[in-house]
Amino acid sequence: MTAVLAVLMLTGVAPHIGAMAAQALRRGILNQHVLLEVGALAGITGGVIGLTGILPGYPTAAFFAVAVLVSTYHIFSEWLSLLVKTRSSQAVKKLLDLQPDTACVVDRDGDSRERELPVEDVRVGQLVRVRPGERIPLDGIVREGGSAVDVSLVTGEPVPVERAAGDEVVGGSINTTGTLLIKVTRVGAETFLSQVIRQVEDARALKPGILHLVDRVLRLYTPTVLIVAALALIGWLAGSWLIAGEPDIQRAVFAGLSVLVMGYPCAVGIAAPLAIVRGAGEAADAGVLMRTGEAFQTLRLARYAVLDKTGTLTEGRPTVAEIHALDGDTSGLLALAAAAEAHSQHPLGRAIAAAAVHRHLQVAEPEEFTSITGFGVRARVGGRQVVIGRPDLLADHGIDTAPLHDLLERLRAAGHTVITVAADGQPAGVIALGDQVRAEAAEVITALGAAGITPVLVTGDDASAAAHAADRLGIEQVHSGVLPDGKAALIRALQADGSRVAMVGDGINDAPALMQADVGIAMGHGTDIAIESADVIALHEDLRAVLAARQISRTSYRRVKQNVGLAFVFNGVGIPLAATGLVYPVWAMVAMAVSVTTIFLNSIGGRPRLLFAAIASVGRHPAPEETPRPAAR
Repeated sequence: MTAVLAVLMLTGVAPHIGAMAAQALRRGILNQHVLLEVGALAGITGGVIGLTGILPGYPTAAFFAVAVLVSTYHIFSEWLSLLVKTRSSQAVKKLLDLQPDTACVVDRDGDSRERELPVEDVRVGQLVRVRPGERIPLDGIVREGGSAVDVSLVTGEPVPVERAAGDEVVGGSINTTGTLLIKVTRVGAETFLSQVIRQVEDARALKPGILHLVDRVLRLYTPTVLIVAALALIGWLAGSWLIAGEPDIQRAVFAGLSVLVMGYPCAVGIAAPLAIVRGAGEAADAGVLMRTGEAFQTLRLARYAVLDKTGTLTEGRPTVAEIHALDGDTSGLLALAAAAEAHSQHPLGRAIAAAAVHRHLQVAEPEEFTSITGFGVRARVGGRQVVIGRPDLLADHGIDTAPLHDLLERLRAAGHTVITVAADGQPAGVIALGDQVRAEAAEVITALGAAGITPVLVTGDDASAAAHAADRLGIEQVHSGVLPDGKAALIRALQADGSRVAMVGDGINDAPALMQADVGIAMGHGTDIAIESADVIALHEDLRAVLAARQISRTSYRRVKQNVGLAFVFNGVGIPLAATGLVYPVWAMVAMAVSVTTIFLNSIGGRPRLLFAAIASVGRHPAPEETPRPAAR
């Protein structure tokens, strides 16, 4: 029965292990796969010899049992390792999904004739029509129309940008409202989206590989075990022949095989995975998903933490920051503006309406409402003609904005988005909207500095907004107006002297930087692409997850070293005993099982629930919540 089980086991497992062993030998590496193949084949060979009946009283079953048990433990070790290996990233696929498959091409004269063509068939100079809610298929320049375009994949900023005739647009961005006629300027590999994809792929290729502690040890350990096993076999054959006049084949074989069994690095092989699985369970309890080995081994060594601004250090959504009424009645100004914006779906209009609700203000129903694409709205509220939007909109209606000039300059310098309000042809005031800094951000920045990690702010936003956020948080290194390739380049520059760099972000534009960093950390509310590009995911909107992940990295790596130490203490004692030839191979296998159990208990530390939680969570990422995307005016 044991022989049948051994044959079945090795029939399914041996080709895989043999292929891996052969690959290692071709590369000149003696690793655990080579050691396993030698041990398993030795057990099978010994069992086959016993089946011939040549040697009476030969322990046939013991040899087959060793082959089965060694293979079983190897499968277990490989399975644990698989739990903590990095999955194939889907970042590039998700980037490709941003580009529509087809484009609505319009004849050059701009008449009503339209054709749906695959984007790869569209040529530079052709005109494409993009309707509200559609993604812009290719990079180009607006020829006709106006709209607010969501370009968060470029800047990471949550507020749509107004685009009109003569303005550039990028493929993959979303046309929120208003129809655009766009002249294509870049296609294929030259488009912005293709360049971002190339940055992600380049970052993956350039990302420095990490040679794990166990791998370094096994390079020396495996050939040592093979040499000791061979010496034990030859030593007993030669010694017994010289002393007794005939070789003691059984003891010589037992000695060599027991050394291979005692020396098989199953305990060493699971030392790192078990510690990491335990760390993954602790991380899950803290609302952190540790997806790769780099997250555990390298985060503890990070010297720089590069942080995106919008959605990472800030809340990522516009809110009313300041209200300035020329007559001093800020509540009245906000109620008037909220009434005018009542039917607006623009994010800024919704933010103004939400602020009025939050302050429990009475908001009237507008009697008339007109959205002026790219500028603002015009409405009649309580018999008053209200104009609200960009300062240019007031000027177009013949309203003098000079009384608001100084106020506008100050608010813009502070990094706010400014909305002007006029009533009955006279300026009424200004509402400033901003992206609020997270409540815990200052605490996290302080803690990073105390840990010897230099925080670096990087954003696609303008210099004034970046400086404003950095001043509030105490960040000295600030890089503003940075595009996706620039973020990855910044990280490469920080890595130039060998420093480890962690990147924290949440947007599409952060994907190349997250891939380039030694450890990429994505906020769980971020885009799928950012999440797929990251090594660590903060499941909750709390920056303190960065600190928790670093602490888990430190404790997990310390536990790895403890486990490796325990494994080698066992092997250091067991191999010399096995070389005596007095240890029955099956008992050697039992001893190896004891060492594995010891490491297992050290890894879970009395908390087995963590192991099972980690097995369920490793390699999985959360699905970002689907929220309806508002149309812009």
